[in-house]
Amino acid sequence: MHQNALGRGTVRVTELAFGAAAIGNLFTPVTDAEAEQAVHAAWDAGVRYFDTAPHYGLGLSERRLGAALRSRPRSEYVVSSKAGRVLEPMPGAPGDDLANGFAVPATHRRRWDFSARGVRRSIEGSLERLGLDRIDIVYLHDPDDHAGPALDQAYPELDRMRHEGTVGAIGVGMNRADLLARFIRETDIDAVLLAGRYTLLDQRGLTELLPLATGRGVDVVIGGAFNSGLLADPRPGATYDYTAAPPDLLSRALDLKAVCERHGVPLRAAALRFPLGHPAVASVLVGTRSADEARDAAAMLGHPVPDALWAELKERGLLPAHVPTPGEAG
Repeated sequence: MHQNALGRGTVRVTELAFGAAAIGNLFTPVTDAEAEQAVHAAWDAGVRYFDTAPHYGLGLSERRLGAALRSRPRSEYVVSSKAGRVLEPMPGAPGDDLANGFAVPATHRRRWDFSARGVRRSIEGSLERLGLDRIDIVYLHDPDDHAGPALDQAYPELDRMRHEGTVGAIGVGMNRADLLARFIRETDIDAVLLAGRYTLLDQRGLTELLPLATGRGVDVVIGGAFNSGLLADPRPGATYDYTAAPPDLLSRALDLKAVCERHGVPLRAAALRFPLGHPAVASVLVGTRSADEARDAAAMLGHPVPDALWAELKERGLLPAHVPTPGEAG
C-alpha cells in the first residue's frame, strides 16, 4: 500500500489508516478476538497506520491495539494517539460508558486537561496501555472549547516531547476546520486530523484549511470519509454525523451512489478515494471493528475509479467544479 511522508518526513503513513475507536467498543461490544482479527486483517491488507485514543473505550482501544501489534516489527508501523482527556480511575463505579458512546464498564472518568502536565500524563498513560516506548503521532483531541490552553500550554509541551523523541509528529484532531486552520497558522504542528469535513458530501475543509495546509507544509489525515455511515450505505435510517441523515443529504447520497454505479464503482470506493485527490491529504482513516470491514476498506481504496466518474459528478453539480479529484492529482 502506498505511503506518504507526514510532517518533517520522519513518519510515513499508509494511504489507508485503521481507526481503532470501534475496537474500543464504540456503541456495541467487540470481543478481544474480534479486535485482534481486525488489526491482523488490516495488516495483511497492507495497512501500517493505526489510530487510537484514550477516549476510545476508556483505554480499551489502546490496550487492544497494542496487544494486536505486539508481534509486529516496531519499525514497520505507525501509531497515533491523542491527548486532552485524562483518564481517572473510579474504583467500584456502577454502570457503563454508553452515555459517551462506548459499551464498556465505567471504570474511569474523563477529565479535560490541556495543561502541560495533563498532556504529559495522558501520553505516559497511552504508552503504558499500548506497551510502547514512543508514539509516532500525537494529536490534541477535540480542543473545541479549550483553544486557549491547547495553544498556550498543550502545544508547547507536545513540541518539547517531539524534540525529546517521545513522540514523532504532533498535531490536532477534530471536526472543526476553522480551528484546525488557526493551529496551522499559530503553531509548528506536523499534521491535522480532520473528521467529516472533506468528503463527497461535505467539502468545508477546502474553504481555508486544505489550501493553508498545502502552503504551510502541514499534512492532513481525513477521518469520517463515510460521514458516519451515509456514504457507506445510503438508505432511510442511515446516519450522518452520528444522527439520522436529513432527507436532502440522503437524496444527495443516493444520487452519488447512482452515478458511481453507472461507472461500475461502489460508492464506498469513491468516498475513500476522493479525499486523496487533494495534495495536502496523506491518509484516509476508516473506523474498523472486524476483519471483514478491514478487508473491505482496503479493497475499496484499491478499486479503480475512472476520471469520467469525477467529471460526471461535477457536471451534475454533485461536486463543486473547483474541487480537486484523484485523476487531476495524478
